This record gives sequence, structure tokens and C-alpha cells, in this order.
Amino acid sequence: MMAGRGRLVPCVCLGLFGVLCWRWSLPSISSYRGPGNSDRRSNKELPIILWWSGGLFPHFPGDTERIDCATSSCLVTSNRKVQLYKRTASIIFYGTDFRAYEAPLPRLRHQTWALFHEESPMNNYVLSHAPGIRLFNYTATFRRESDYPLTLQWLPSLDYLLQPVAVPLQEKNRLRREGLAPVLYMQSHCDVPSDRDRYVKELMKYIEVDSYGKCLNNRPLPEHLEDTSTATGEEAGFMNFVARYKFHLALENGLCPDYMTEKLWRPLHQGCVPVYRGSAAVADWMPNDRSAVIIDNFPSPKALADFLKRLDENDDEYAKYLEFKNPSRITNARLLEALETREWGVNDMSKPNYLNGFECYVCDQENARLAAERAYKKAPKKNQPPQPKMADNSHMGCPLPSPGYGDVQDLPADDGWLQIWPQDYWQSLDQAEGLESLIRHNESDPSLLWKHIQNIAVSRARGKH
Repeated sequence: MMAGRGRLVPCVCLGLFGVLCWRWSLPSISSYRGPGNSDRRSNKELPIILWWSGGLFPHFPGDTERIDCATSSCLVTSNRKVQLYKRTASIIFYGTDFRAYEAPLPRLRHQTWALFHEESPMNNYVLSHAPGIRLFNYTATFRRESDYPLTLQWLPSLDYLLQPVAVPLQEKNRLRREGLAPVLYMQSHCDVPSDRDRYVKELMKYIEVDSYGKCLNNRPLPEHLEDTSTATGEEAGFMNFVARYKFHLALENGLCPDYMTEKLWRPLHQGCVPVYRGSAAVADWMPNDRSAVIIDNFPSPKALADFLKRLDENDDEYAKYLEFKNPSRITNARLLEALETREWGVNDMSKPNYLNGFECYVCDQENARLAAERAYKKAPKKNQPPQPKMADNSHMGCPLPSPGYGDVQDLPADDGWLQIWPQDYWQSLDQAEGLESLIRHNESDPSLLWKHIQNIAVSRARGKH
């Protein structure tokens, strides 16, 4: 899905002060030009956007490309040699790869930072603390409050939800009579911040659950499905296998508002009922008010199990959870509007993918900022300077991990989850504060992070921080 928009060939000449000189070849094919784009500047006049995580660079071949977006154009590159150049206006970071001890320092006053993070909050809790997220001027995250929201990244389209039920209820009931459990659990990543296995283990005391994968395993997968890569795709054999179950335990690996993955959308697609824990705001995105069973609506695993048993035994009540398969029963205007208006697509060649979409968002924002700076310098009495833009906790802001079941005070000191995830969360705050201090002191050596963290700790102990 990566857009190919014309090849750009750089020639770098580094002098004593690292000054950049470029020689650009003409694009071999016509560049994509967004609607309304009338930017006729040559390549050497355009601002540069640097993708710091080169592995995510959404262009090929080469490491540099001209992009022509909705209102303006930029050069984008994964070549880190341009980091300190005056024309480099913004740096895009991939959240999973962003490490405080590897940040590009010193941070230049003329550059903005942009964050792309669509993955689990567990991948980098630095971003869930205010000192970490406010390092960024632009964001694309799963939170609806981010500048370029990716909230429905795992939902390809409305049609995906409306696909007919894969296994009819009569067939599911027949399989139940032959011994298939009502509930499916399939996980191979066990030690996660949401501590989902602790909850599922307790739930298993009260209702039968067929558990595949490595976590709480009590059933072997058929040999042809043992390759766990099929679980992340939608290979037909795998999909047919899991569609037989009435209920899918859909517990995310991390808990955060608007973080929803295929664990939620896939059972809805198949006509199974997700039993969900993840985003506390998941109801905001459901097709209607009865399409998923929300774990946190129940006071205990036993209460949830009793409810699932009642649905399992009552076809009419169970069928109400599948009524959204009829388009007239999808009543969530927010969901419909978001799918209709998002400018990026999933497996939709008529729209850019969200990587290209976000870099164009940054490009247009940066060109507008630079134009406002030029106008202000030219006529400061007539024009206002561009207002600084900074992300805040609503752009990520995931909470401290808590036990999947029970109170943290009741866990033994040697509990594996307790020894990992709460500590990781608070150590990430230390790193976020340390990096903020490095930038504030205009440091150029990220290895000084640990010294700054220590200084902050000493200052806090003395009541000065």
C-alpha cells in the first residue's frame, strides 16, 4: 500500500560544518498531487521531514522522496545525516522504537517532533506520561484526541462488520452438544500489562473455556494451525476454526482509552460475541448498544460467567448480539461518521495508508508554520507569530497497569506481573523526565540521561522538584 511518488536521488556533500548540498534528479514518474496542491517549488526549496525510524519509511525504492500533499509539498527521507540541517523542519518518530537514551540531541529550536504510535501502550510507557508526550508537536495515535487519530485502524470498513455470520447459531448449538466449549481464548503473549490471564484463570472456575495458544492452554491446536502467524492474519482455516465458538474472550494486552485491536473487531466480523476488556470507552465505537459483552460491567468473573451461560442457553437473547449484521440495526452515528470521513484507508487503494497520510499531515502543518514565521519576520506589526503546538496526555495517557483480577495489595511480593509492569511504568516516567531535562539543558549527548535522572531524584528527595 506504500505510495510510490517519483524517485528522488540525493547527493550529500559534507563540509567542515556539515553543510548539505543536494543534487536532485527529476522524478521518473509523475508525483501524486493532492487536491488543491499548487506548490510549484523545486525539490531544493522544500522543507525536509526525517523519518527517524527508517524501517517504517513508507516509500521505496531509496531513502528519500518528494511528497505532494493536499496543500503543499515536502521532501521526506530516512537518511539521518539530515538531522541537523536547517531545512529539516520535522522529525517523525515511531513510538515503539522511541527511546529516551537514543533521542536525537541537541533538539534544534527550528524543528518539530512528530509521533506515530498505533501499537500497544505496553511498547513504550514513556509516551503515557506528560513529560514524554509533550515532547511532540504532532501525534498520530489510537486516541481520538490525537492530531491524526488511528482509532479504527483495525476496522477496514463497515462492510467488514456486515459480513454474514460465518457459522449459523444452529451449527454452534450442535457443536456445543458435541462438547465444544461456549467460550474461546487464544493467546500466546502471556506476561502483559493488562494481566489478562489472571482474570481468565478465575473465569475458568465458573464456565468452560477452550484455551489455545501458549497462555492457560488446555486444548491443542490442529496441526495445520500451529503456526501462530495465522492468528494475526485472517487465513481461512484459522477463521473457520475460531468462528465455531459463541463467545471470544477479547482482552487487550494493554488498557488505554480507544486502544482496540483485531481481538475486538474480528469476532464481530465473524458473527461471534466478543467478551471484551481493553478500552474503557469501547462502547463509544460499538455498532449498537448490544454487540459486545463488556467485562468491566460485571462485578466479578462469576457474575460474567453466569451471564454468558444464560446467553448460551437462550437463542433469542444470544441472537440480539448479532442484530447489527442488519445495516438498519447499526445505530452508532459516531462509528458511521468516523468510517465515512477518515482520510486514510485500510486495504483501500482509493485512499492513502495512514503512514503516508500522517506524513502529509505533518508536511502541510510544517509548511503552514514556516509560512507564518516568514510572514511574521517580514511584517511583525501586521502578522502574528505561529503559536507553538504541543501534545498532551489526552493524545496517549494510558493508566498505571493494574492486576487483571483482585487488588494489587493482595499480590505476593514475588508475583511476576508485579515485578515487571508497575515498575516499567514508573521507570518510564523517570526516563521521560530525564529526556525533558536533557533537552531543557540543550545537551547533545543522550548517554547523559541517567545522570539527569539521578539529579532529578536527588532534587525530589530534597523537596526541590
